[in-house]
Parts: sequence; C-alpha cells; structure tokens
Amino acid sequence: MTPALTIDGAAVPGASVLPVEDPATGEPFAHAPACSPEQLDAAVAAAAAAAAGWAAVPVAERRAALRACGDVLGAHLEEVAGLLSREQGKPLAAARAEVRLSADWFGHTAELKLDAEELPTEDGARITLERVPHGVVAAIAPSNFPIILSACKFAPALLAGNTVVLKPSPETPLSTLRMGELLRDCLPPGVLNVVSGDHSLGRSLTEHPAVDMISFTGSVETGRAIARQAADRLLPVVLELGGNDAAIVLPGADLTAVAPALFHAALVNSGQFCAAVKRVYAPRELADDLASALAALAGSAVVGPGSEPESAFGPLVSRTQRDRVHALVEDAVARGARIAAGGAPLPGPGHFYPPTVVTGLPEGCELELEEQFGPVIPVIAYDDPADAVRRANATRYGLGASLWGPQEAAEELAPLLDSGTVWINTHGDLRPDVPFGGVRSSGLGVEYGYWGLLEYTRIKVRNSARR
Repeated sequence: MTPALTIDGAAVPGASVLPVEDPATGEPFAHAPACSPEQLDAAVAAAAAAAAGWAAVPVAERRAALRACGDVLGAHLEEVAGLLSREQGKPLAAARAEVRLSADWFGHTAELKLDAEELPTEDGARITLERVPHGVVAAIAPSNFPIILSACKFAPALLAGNTVVLKPSPETPLSTLRMGELLRDCLPPGVLNVVSGDHSLGRSLTEHPAVDMISFTGSVETGRAIARQAADRLLPVVLELGGNDAAIVLPGADLTAVAPALFHAALVNSGQFCAAVKRVYAPRELADDLASALAALAGSAVVGPGSEPESAFGPLVSRTQRDRVHALVEDAVARGARIAAGGAPLPGPGHFYPPTVVTGLPEGCELELEEQFGPVIPVIAYDDPADAVRRANATRYGLGASLWGPQEAAEELAPLLDSGTVWINTHGDLRPDVPFGGVRSSGLGVEYGYWGLLEYTRIKVRNSARR
C-alpha cells in the first residue's frame, strides 16, 4: 500500500508515485507519493494558516503534544523500523534503535525551557526578552537517519510554536511518511505536514514565499544553494552539511582499546553518518599495528541485508553512493595507497561495500580531503602530532574531530582542532542536551538541546518605561 502525504491533518494521495528501492536488492519494492506543486502550495498554506493558533497554544500543551507524539511513535516501533530497514538498508536492530531514540527525543525536547527573561536596567524600565517562533519552517531530512533527523528538526520547531512542512529524502520516504500518518491525531491540522517527492520538490519548498525558516541536513552543494536562496529573503537557516571527521591517535595510546572503538566510530551505519570517523592519523610507530587491528575487525565483520539478524552492516543506500565510495578508494590506490582490507564492491545484487582499510595515502588525495560517506577507514601515519592536527584541519569541513590517548596530551591539542565538537577518547557521542554543529562547509547553526531550540526562535523585546 502506498502511504499518503499529510497535508492539513488529512491523508492526501500523491499526484503521481515514485519507486522506492531496497538497497539490499537494488530493485524497487514499494512506491511513495509524489507531491505536486499544487499540493506543496496546499501544505505550506496549511502550515501558515495554523501558525498563529499554534503559537498561541500554551507551552504546557505543546509539551504534552510532543510527549504524545513520542508515545505513538514508540507504540509503532516495529512497523516503522521495518520500513526504515527495508528502504535504507541498515540492520533491523539499528533501525529499531533509531526509532526508539526518535520516540524518546520528543520527551527530551518537551522538557526544554524557553522562558522569558527580565533584563536589568538602571532607570527602572522593565525590559523583557522573549523568544517567539519564526512561523512556517521548511524541514528537509537526509536518507542516512531519516526518522531521528526529522524528529530533531520538527520537535523543537513545534515546541517553539512554529508549524512545519517536512520533506524526507526521495531514497527513504516511506518511514517518514508513516510517522506523519501516525502523528496526525497528536497535533492540530496544519501544524505538521509531511510531503515527499524528488529533489526538485525540496528546492520548491525552500524557495516557497510563505516559508519563514529553513532547516536542512544534506550535501554541502545543496546547503550552499539553500543559503543563497535564503539570503535573498534574509531567512534564518540551520544547515548541517556533513563532515570529514578526523581521529588522531596519540603516542602512548592503547591500541587494544582504541582499535575497536575507532572501528565502530567509523563504521556506524556503514559509514553513512555525518559524525563518523572518516580518517585516522596515527604515530608512524603505531600506524601499521593499528591498520592491522582494524583490518582484522573488517575481515570478520558480517555484511548482508538488514533483515538478516547476523548482519552487522547493511548495503549503502544507493548504487550511486556505492560507486562514489569505490571511486575514491580506487583513486587513492592509483596514487600509491594500499588496501589492507576490503576495497571492492561485493558481488551479487544490492549496493554492498565491505568495511575497507586503506593505508599509505599521499597527502591531499580525495579520500583524505572529501567525505566518502561509506565504510572506508584511511589510516595515515604522522611523525609529529602538530602535523596531524594541521592535516586534520586542512579540509573544507569542520564538524567533529577526536583525540585518542593520554588525557593530558589530548587536552593540550584539543583547542587546536578547528571543528564544532572535539571528542577525547570517544567519537560521535551525540546527546539530546548537547549542541551539535560545524564550522566552514559543515554548516551554519546548531541542533539539539536548548541551543538547538533557540535556532527555531527569534528575539522579541518588550520595553516598558518607568512610570
């Protein structure tokens, strides 16, 4: 059965349909509704019509609505996780974890405070600073974590009093559309609208004249285009545009502990994670042993369809993404790098690429500089930690980075890493109460927690003169 769009609180069939592929087979297994321009206008109009009423709802009631959303999503965990695993490729256990996290996220968000502030004055005037909603938020989520990366956008937007038009990736629309169907009874009509279509629909949504804010997670190139569009109207944006996170292993690190931690930090969701480790710098005297340990872990990893319980890693989300990852590995090898494990697509149907370890990269090759977004771990030897920091900073990205080894040495180097987050002896530890965002081409603004909530508001000052 083809799921429906959610527009103004009602189920609306698409004007046409788009095939949705199972990345484990490379074949379509379902269809998603394709939203027409007229239906997009209706969704944005519904959000705009509902905006004033939703903003006037007492915040306690908005908190209760978010908790209800979490309860409903949690009650349908298996159904949504099954759709997510099938369309995205991740193992079913990982899909369940994502939906569970998303259900809990509503509760975390509902607890965030957004109280008015009284500013001190010297003349007796009463100055009140309030945070008020922008209005209609266009929210666009990617294919790697479609449920949680949707929830972490629209939950704070709704708490702040905004209304939302949400668009999932055309590669993974089904689970998000189903979530929209499930949440219809938790929210007034028009407050949350969910539409699906190809990438042109996203462009039409961000360009829509009735949109007041844009929250986007995706590629650097699309994010820059959105920023240019938004600049013409001076719209606020939150852009999370990915990362090329470096992990620096320091002299004295315990490889027996570091190797498995790095392997899992790099291979989360088969490497399709903005905050995954994308490259590892290790002291020259440790680099070979570290690469061997990572290669052993890669060689024993089970890669297969997400529906198979023994699968630790599923396919990449598309053939295009698999081919891009392989092209980056081949380019590195052509420049003198060596394959320690993996290094070629797996035979048979689907978009499977095995955990891959690459060593001997020459400085400046694409596998070091660009985000591969796949299950590849480059291990790069260095002679001086200062040089490792220099190379870690020498890309257009600045989302996250990590340092592994003695605490004191890591603390000394942490200020030198130019990224939104620096982890020490861990990586990719994202929390609902800790802000997350990047610098340079990794984006603008932050998500999560109180600071992420503030992005969905603007300041309004009330100034009452002394009588």
